[in-house]
Formats: sequence, structure tokens, C-alpha cells
Amino acid sequence: MKKVFQLTDPKKHTDRVLEAIKHDIRKYAKREKRKDLADPEATYWDFDCKIGTTAEEAEAIDYKELLKALESIQATGATQVYIEIMAKAVPKPSKPIKEEVGEEEAVEETLTKEVPTKEVPTKEEPTKDTD
Repeated sequence: MKKVFQLTDPKKHTDRVLEAIKHDIRKYAKREKRKDLADPEATYWDFDCKIGTTAEEAEAIDYKELLKALESIQATGATQVYIEIMAKAVPKPSKPIKEEVGEEEAVEETLTKEVPTKEVPTKEEPTKDTD
């Protein structure tokens, strides 16, 4: 998506215009994430983003920071903003392999661990004084 959004509208409050732009960005991201991946177990959708007041001034930014950057551009008093979002398939990072404990070792560990016991106070019966 490459688009120039107008940050001002004479019929709408500026906050509502900003919310509409954010809605369009989120809607585009959801639509792209629904697309099929060649290998869904090894890849995921990521986005290359650029934002600026014009296409020439646009700077690359992380997708997570895009909405904050949009708010900061709107706070400067700009009348329009250029947003470019391109989806790409990225390989997932590999997870570290944890050492697995054998069943025999796991049983021994549970048997040797001391289980703390909780002392329950007993109610003492009141003693009757006989005078």
C-alpha cells in the first residue's frame, strides 16, 4: 500500500481523521496476514514501512512504531502524510532446544524434593474454671 492521507477534513474533527487512517492501516495489515504462505511453519508475514509528509521525505520505520510516528507527524501540524507498507514473508527465528530430562531422572528429582508442610493451628477448647 502506497498512499497519501489527508490529515485535515473540514467536516471531521482531526482526531476522527487520524483514527480513520489508523483503521485503514490495521485493515491492510490484517488483509495481508490472511494471505497464504508457502511454508507457514517456517515463515510469517512482516512489513516494510515508510512514513513521511511526502514520498521523497519518507523514512523507513518498524511496523510497531508506525502509528506512533503517524501521531507525531500529525502533531507537527502537517496537512498530509505519505505511508508505504509492503508485506513480505520472513523466516521465523529458530527456538533454542532445551535439554530434556529422562523419565527416571524426573521421578528421582520429585522423590528427593522435600515438600514443605503447612502447620495448621489446632483449636484449643476453653477450659472451664470451677470455683
